[in-house]
Amino acid sequence: MPVIRPLSPHETLTARLRAAGCVFAEDEARLLIDAALTPEALEAMAGRRVAGLPLEHILGWAEFCGLRIAVDTGVFVPRRRTEFLVRQAAALLNAWRRVPGAGRPAPVIVDLCCGSGAVGAALAALAGPAELHCPIELHCADIDPAAVACARTNVSPLGGEVHEGDLYAPLPAGLRGRVQLLAVNAPYVPSADIETMPQEARVHEPRACLDGGADGLEIQRRVAAGARQWLVPGGHVLIETSLRQAAQTAGILRGHGLEARVLRSEELGATVVAGALVPSGGR
Repeated sequence: MPVIRPLSPHETLTARLRAAGCVFAEDEARLLIDAALTPEALEAMAGRRVAGLPLEHILGWAEFCGLRIAVDTGVFVPRRRTEFLVRQAAALLNAWRRVPGAGRPAPVIVDLCCGSGAVGAALAALAGPAELHCPIELHCADIDPAAVACARTNVSPLGGEVHEGDLYAPLPAGLRGRVQLLAVNAPYVPSADIETMPQEARVHEPRACLDGGADGLEIQRRVAAGARQWLVPGGHVLIETSLRQAAQTAGILRGHGLEARVLRSEELGATVVAGALVPSGGR
């Protein structure tokens, strides 16, 4: 008779997670086993995952742009597609760096609707000596106190400041007209579509982090309406959106006097609309 080999702890947990509908069950099992200090802790973590809690909330972190971003329970989990927003922001920052101008102050970067601060933290890391050698002045803002506390964990060690309040309201007044780059991952899911989202998002992440209003564009309209007051001439606002909404997002930015173009990554399934405040005489 063939000898039946007992399943390893990893195989057992993988099967359990797969039965619960976890697409990347094998990878998740490995992460949970590595994170658990005791068998009892592993069982508790596995139970929470099977019940639908996001893996990142269980682990307390998410991988984003090669960084380990702290993510507290109840805070929006950064998506891999948002790495495209960071790439586009880094490209603009690199272009700014290459323009001659000795003695220019560090560019001001604002991560609006920052959530965990993942975008700001990634940009601060990229701007450092290991990559662009371009010091930045980083500000992040979010209306959710839990997100603000989480963002401070991620951003403060990198020299950034995090402000609590609605969109531009909590930003220091001295930043008006000085912002080189606004990076915005505001909610853009239409209200009626929230119920079709995966359970771990619609149940375990704040609705305010997902719901963009009737057409998904309400917060984008508010961002666009205020952008010109904060951007330096030649500055940009980058807004993550969906492919089906991109033309409308671009139209909103143009309606507020910004030049707009749609950027797309098929690899990440990501869409970003870039708006530029063209200097006077630059058209």
